[in-house]
Amino acid sequence: MKLIRNILGKAILFFDNTFAPTPVKRSAEAQAKMDQKTAHLALYQFHMCPFCVKVRRTIKRLNLNIELRDAKDNAQFAEELLSQGGKRQVPCLRIENEDGSVNWMYESDAINQYLEKIAHEA
Repeated sequence: MKLIRNILGKAILFFDNTFAPTPVKRSAEAQAKMDQKTAHLALYQFHMCPFCVKVRRTIKRLNLNIELRDAKDNAQFAEELLSQGGKRQVPCLRIENEDGSVNWMYESDAINQYLEKIAHEA
C-alpha cells in the first residue's frame, strides 16, 4: 500500500508541476497589501497529499504568500498540529487573529473558499 501511495503521490506532484496555475498579477503595492493580509496564515500539509496539492495550487494561482509547514517531515509542526489544532489532519490552515487567538481550518474546500475570499477583498 505504501508503494502505491508513493507512486500516486509522485504522479500527482509531476502533474502539479507540469500544469502549474498562472499566478495573478498585481502591482507591487497591491502585492505588499496582500502579503500583509496573509502574514498571519500558515498551511500545515504533507507534500504528496492530493488535498494539500489542491490548496497549494489555489495559493499559487491567487499569488498568496503563505508559510507552508510540512507536518510529515517536521516533528515540531506535527506536534503543533496535534496539540494546538486538535488532530493530525492535513491540509490545515492556521489563522492567527488580530487579538492573538488562533483558529484552525481543516478541509481543502473550506480553506480554498477562505483564501478566495481574502484575495477578492483586496
